[in-house]
Amino acid sequence: MGSQVAFQIAFSGLAVTVYDVSPAASAAAKRRVATWDRTYMRERQATPAMIKATNDRLHYATDLETAVEDADLVIETVPEVVAVKNEFYALLAKVAPAKTIFATSTSTMLPSQFAAITGRPGQFLALHFTNHVWVNHLAEIMGHPGTDPAVYQAVVAFVRQIGLIPIQLQREHPAYILNAMLDSFLSTALMLWVKGVADFETIDRTWMMATGAVRGPFAVLDEIGLKTAYKLMLAASAEPGREGLVMVAHRIKVELIDQHRLGQETGAGFYRYPHPAYQRPGFVEDE
Repeated sequence: MGSQVAFQIAFSGLAVTVYDVSPAASAAAKRRVATWDRTYMRERQATPAMIKATNDRLHYATDLETAVEDADLVIETVPEVVAVKNEFYALLAKVAPAKTIFATSTSTMLPSQFAAITGRPGQFLALHFTNHVWVNHLAEIMGHPGTDPAVYQAVVAFVRQIGLIPIQLQREHPAYILNAMLDSFLSTALMLWVKGVADFETIDRTWMMATGAVRGPFAVLDEIGLKTAYKLMLAASAEPGREGLVMVAHRIKVELIDQHRLGQETGAGFYRYPHPAYQRPGFVEDE
């Protein structure tokens, strides 16, 4: 997700520095960012000159102080682990300029969990992007009780500046709006699969037939990535009444992740890519 966000910001005319912890990690990040060149040429009709200008605005750093030395906004995309985020913000707070706004892109946590450790709670909020950011055109903005309203509005303006639609939450809520609805949709489909009610293709086919959608829940899971789905289901299983999701997480791990079927990124998940069965003519009508 970080590579998509960085490319979209640079494509919109702003300078971006992509920070990672080591030369190897930074090189890997650069390779991921480079994958979006052809995508933007194909799906955004970007010219070679536009792609060159975008890449000229992208910079890479392995020293955090250097990366943020004149930053107006830092968007954190580190793993969904409280300790990892805490460690990052403790370091960031020491080196970032006083003017810098911090934004977490967490999918499942609340900004109030990290506000104090940032050292600047008034300049901290959550900013969540959707996969395929250049197509889905939205970003959810969620402050916490201590977020400065002027900072919130500055981030709203930033989202518009990079060509996206700001979805403004009025209060904190786990998983924002989109993921809160998506969680129910995907966990229900997965429970039907785990309980043996139907195979995953039948569940997808049913959804596509009834709603006219071009993808069902298992195609969506492949796009999100099955490591992410596993972590989300495991975390949700700790909630009262959702203990059954432990079985879902276990089956995803054993039947998919352990077999290196991680979704679209590896060419196989529930479906095989680049030509998944759900895109086949007649898929919906198959019995």
